[in-house]
Amino acid sequence: MATQNQSETFDLGGETTVNRLGFGAMRLTGEDIIGPPADEDEARRVAQRAVELDVDFVDTADSYGPGVSERILGEALDCTRDDLVVATKGGLLRNRDGDWLPHGDPDYLRNAVLCSLDRLRVDSIDLYQYHRPDPDTDFEDSIHALAELKDDGVVDHVGVSNVSVDQLETALDIVDVATVQNRFNVGYREESDVLAACEDHGVGFIPWYPLGASELDDDVAAAVDDVADAHDASPQQVAIAWLLGHSDVTLPIPGTGSVAHLEENVAASALELTDDEMARLDAVGE
Repeated sequence: MATQNQSETFDLGGETTVNRLGFGAMRLTGEDIIGPPADEDEARRVAQRAVELDVDFVDTADSYGPGVSERILGEALDCTRDDLVVATKGGLLRNRDGDWLPHGDPDYLRNAVLCSLDRLRVDSIDLYQYHRPDPDTDFEDSIHALAELKDDGVVDHVGVSNVSVDQLETALDIVDVATVQNRFNVGYREESDVLAACEDHGVGFIPWYPLGASELDDDVAAAVDDVADAHDASPQQVAIAWLLGHSDVTLPIPGTGSVAHLEENVAASALELTDDEMARLDAVGE
């Protein structure tokens, strides 16, 4: 099960090469993504095991915890390594009720970057993503702040998340956008226009909620199960393999707080779906 990451590579911003199958660190936190996990040692082992399996792209956010996921990654990994990209995000506030509150004020984002640098124990952030547009802040002002942080050398690459095609185009007019992180999986394709725009611009597309386990309708679930049975694989592994095969710019980041589940996810990088299987999965999810 401990198959090394065999996914193909993608060049972030045309210059930073990563394996396309990454790891999402949201689950290295407590219940409802608030507070520390029940076993912090296990959380650190998960992060370390991911790197051992040649996962060199790790995604987190300051709102996970908040601050907990970044802190654990900073403790568990050498985030300054040249062969490891640790991406984080800013622009969402949390509270004890578990709400996710957009906050794109430029001064707040500048402060958030300083906090992320400290928790990750780095001098610059490999990829910093604007987590969600804030309806109370001009989108261009938020992106200009990230562009300035890149000019200052504390951010290497800029990404955006939960954006429309128009917002992506606006961001591209301001700064080189390396990635977009939007919801997308085998059963949810409503962001297909954004993925297509990413393909056109050579921008990496990071699908969040990549497994879509709780949202697959009966037809999609049946097709996924059939393909899984044919390969003696899990439905989750098929969902990952479909994402990797669907587009050359997708960078799936399945997350977990379990080493065993992590190894199962990474093993999906070796799963090769046939053209007919891809076509069937493409069709049922449209």
